[in-house]
Amino acid sequence: MSSVVDAPWFYWAIAVAVGFPVGLVLLTELHNALLRRNSALARPVHLVRNYILPLGALLLLLVQAIQISGEATPVRIVATVFGFVVLVLLLSGLSATMFQTAPDGSWRRRIPSIFLDVARFALIAVGVGIMLAYIWGANVGGLFTALGVTSIVLGLTLQNSVGQIISGLLVLFEQPFQLGDWIETPSARGRVVEVNWRATHIDTGGGLLIMPNSVLAAASFTNYSRPPGTHSLGVTTTFAVDDPPDDVIAMLNRAAAMLPQLRPGATPSSVHAGGLQYSTAVPLRTPADDFAAKSMFLRWVWYASRRAGLHLDEADDEFETPERLRASLRIVAPTLRLSQDDQQALLPRVRLTRYGADEYLQYSGQVPKRMMFIVNGKVRLAATDNAGGLIPVRTLEKGEFLGQTTLTLEAVTAAAYALEEVTVLQLDREVIEDLVARKPLLLQEFGRAIDERRASLRRALAAAGE
Repeated sequence: MSSVVDAPWFYWAIAVAVGFPVGLVLLTELHNALLRRNSALARPVHLVRNYILPLGALLLLLVQAIQISGEATPVRIVATVFGFVVLVLLLSGLSATMFQTAPDGSWRRRIPSIFLDVARFALIAVGVGIMLAYIWGANVGGLFTALGVTSIVLGLTLQNSVGQIISGLLVLFEQPFQLGDWIETPSARGRVVEVNWRATHIDTGGGLLIMPNSVLAAASFTNYSRPPGTHSLGVTTTFAVDDPPDDVIAMLNRAAAMLPQLRPGATPSSVHAGGLQYSTAVPLRTPADDFAAKSMFLRWVWYASRRAGLHLDEADDEFETPERLRASLRIVAPTLRLSQDDQQALLPRVRLTRYGADEYLQYSGQVPKRMMFIVNGKVRLAATDNAGGLIPVRTLEKGEFLGQTTLTLEAVTAAAYALEEVTVLQLDREVIEDLVARKPLLLQEFGRAIDERRASLRRALAAAGE
């Protein structure tokens, strides 16, 4: 009588009885460790522990321990389920190891999703074919032959359409642009808002342009967002031939340096481009700021050129007329305690200028060389917080003044910018000194204004938590 140990199923039963629980314990610990590390491999290990290992153990028991024929329907069903789970494991493991853990910018990250879908479909088709052939004994050769012939016929029929799709997919694979990039094509300029396997959607500001990827693949285009931090806006201006080039360049650089769209840490530059033209390069944070920055720059240059006595577009400034000067002196006369004779005497010693909306009249920390009296418009005094933002302090209107520390040669503590077009009457330091020498009460009023504005600044900073 033969011993149980000599039975062919004995060692298979022992292997399953011991190996199955040990494998469960090891895979459980590995799965928990991968979960703590947020690893993409946790899901494949979960599939192995919960499905592959139990089904494999069951299949071994049926075929080796119980010795049921492999052609039996229960065995084929278990083997088919086991094969499907292995196929799912291969797909999950391939995705986790090849693509989910791929570093940014690598070729694995740039592969379009449609390529992955095609690869998954091919893998599933091969896996199902193998299971049908080896488990169920089906003849899959004829099926694959028919599919191959059908694919060739469809490829020849749709070769133009397929060629466009492939060229578009190559653009996606190379990724010369990403979502949010600003590009200029032969037909449009705008921001990329969507990219799929067929077309690129570009927001032009006046609508959404749908451009096939095959068109982009066959044409040249400019990506203004790459490399990052290098975009500059170029603006060309024209001045009179008699305007000193150095004065024009200095004025253009001052205007560009105060643009809110200027890239932090960057410096604009202007050059004489020959003839009457000057070119200014303004480094910007993003191409999205081009339109706003150019509009504001040209508007500020219009005002700044007239204040500097320059001739933008060869035009003369005829704003400062004797009539306007007299009218402006009458507006500020109560503030400066001016009589009619005083106004007449000051007429050749004052200057009437204008500032555009959002343009700065003075900067925090600046030592003013003259006082400015508001004739028309509104000016906002503002302090600068630790983050570089502006904290409103107060609003100055017609008849009020700026630059009162010109007499004490102290730096101003608050910046001032125009809320709208502002007309100011400028009096140099020497003129103010003559006035306060003859009118001592003016000096007291200027001193009181300095103290009041410093107190307003402290209250504004305290309210903002600075």
